[in-house]
Amino acid sequence: MIGKALTIAGSDSGGGAGIQADLKTFQELKVYGMSAITALTAQNTKGVQAVYPIPIDMVLQQLSSIEEDLKPDALKTGMLFSSALIEAVAQQIKSFQWGNVVVDPVMIAKGGAKLLQEDAIRSMRESLIPLATVITPNIPEAEVLTEIPIRSLRDRQQAARILKKLGADYVVIKGGHGFGEELIDLIYDGHSFHEMKSMRIATKNTHGTGCTFAAAITSQLAKGEPVWDAIQVAKEFIHAAIEEDLQIGSGHGPTNHWAYQQRRVSVNT
Repeated sequence: MIGKALTIAGSDSGGGAGIQADLKTFQELKVYGMSAITALTAQNTKGVQAVYPIPIDMVLQQLSSIEEDLKPDALKTGMLFSSALIEAVAQQIKSFQWGNVVVDPVMIAKGGAKLLQEDAIRSMRESLIPLATVITPNIPEAEVLTEIPIRSLRDRQQAARILKKLGADYVVIKGGHGFGEELIDLIYDGHSFHEMKSMRIATKNTHGTGCTFAAAITSQLAKGEPVWDAIQVAKEFIHAAIEEDLQIGSGHGPTNHWAYQQRRVSVNT
């Protein structure tokens, strides 16, 4: 059986993040990718020039069409721009009894600005996070969701405990916004903490890393892999994608979605 993975997210016309990054990741990890688009964006490596939200009824119709014929084995959420959309999508996920839900809480722009209003953040806490098999915030997003400042690893542990209490099965607080040469992703399952460490890669080409990481976890869950194994593969996938970046565009360029499989082929030949 072929695993089927669904992304519910915005479209990135530049191809580095959102729906496009997710579908590339699904393909590279050999699952069948599907999408429900929540917004159209005009963007490139230099930034976002325009955003056009898709009407909520159309988002829900996309989900209904998928449920009718192509029930997903795993799914991820990305850019959900309003309280009403978050609650509507969460209700559909519950109604269809979809499992293996990966929540990438897209809410902070690269410049630090909040992308969600306070009522939408509340809806994410109350409606979407309780459905999450895995939630993958970066440090600024974890600060917004938990309302605590994160300056140390102990702060991250406290934030992970709060997110776990909100209902997520597994919490992964990514370390890309941390300090120092060593990057530490913190994983919490409600019982113990685990640290995934890697050396920070000196590059500005990191557009779409959060989307890609969450999509890689989703891909592995769609294939029936255990959560811990899925997170580990996702870490290796995104590390390769950043390390062998494409150097495309004049701003924050995209990562290399085929680097992981290319490395695996090289090792096996």
